Amino acid sequence: MDHSSEPMLPLETLRAFDAAARTGSFSAAAEKLNLTHGAVSRQIAKLEDWLGLKVFDRGARGVSLTIEGNRLHLRTTEAFALIASNSDRWVEPRGTAVVRLTSIPSVSGLWLMPRMAALESHPTKLRIVLDVDNRQADLADEGIDLSVRCGRGRIPGRVSVQLFEEHVFPIASPDLASEIGRGDPARLLKFPLINDSDASTWRAWFAAQGIDYRPRPHDRRFEDYNLVLDAAAHGLGIALARPPLTQDQLKSGRIVAVDDRVALNPISYWLDRPAGRPRAAAADLARRIAAQAGLAPEKIEAFIEAES
Repeated sequence: MDHSSEPMLPLETLRAFDAAARTGSFSAAAEKLNLTHGAVSRQIAKLEDWLGLKVFDRGARGVSLTIEGNRLHLRTTEAFALIASNSDRWVEPRGTAVVRLTSIPSVSGLWLMPRMAALESHPTKLRIVLDVDNRQADLADEGIDLSVRCGRGRIPGRVSVQLFEEHVFPIASPDLASEIGRGDPARLLKFPLINDSDASTWRAWFAAQGIDYRPRPHDRRFEDYNLVLDAAAHGLGIALARPPLTQDQLKSGRIVAVDDRVALNPISYWLDRPAGRPRAAAADLARRIAAQAGLAPEKIEAFIEAES
């Protein structure tokens, strides 16, 4: 009987099951997979809920496969063997110094990637596995150590700390900037405005200038900020610079400021982790990210020490 609303289980769930079956212990499986005991336990619970039956008998000294669990393990062993037989497959690195970090495409490409070498190499070596995703993933269930996101506040079920805020200002291609010129902020409304996920940032900028802005038919919207910058660089309209995501593009001259007035973006940047104690490597990476963001040491230490 299929108790699942999903057609297929995530690979992480089957990996947790396989490791627990081989080691006879959730704790040993967690150590093998570089996860927490709670993350493995949640994956097994997800598997049993999906199947509608128990796959492990829990005991004081560990776990053992049920009859149904043993049947499933035979199948998963065969499946993993088939996957392993493909010599071109990508093997994700594992180990105590490997940290899984997730973020959205724009933050990954424009903020994390220029800092990746420094984040991995100093003062001790780390290996960052970067998951680029727009979803608000369940960090614990998916075995993710840290998340850098844009948002308006904390997310329930996570430990969060604000990394930094940003003060936005209008930008455009050099040619369009020459056409726009300098003057009253209302002059920008003569041109198409480029929004990202919503219009809140442009509304905040115009509100700071005493103007009520509402999106118009000729304005544009792109879900990802990388595309917003590309659209601005190609002369499709005026965008808002979001320091420090636009730092390199402004230095290169691909885009230029068209107005010096700034406004606080209602969206800020956050570092998240699952509840509970982080692994040593995850705590180390959190400190390095905080240093890059200019976050006070006492704030990142409180983030690391917090249980929930």
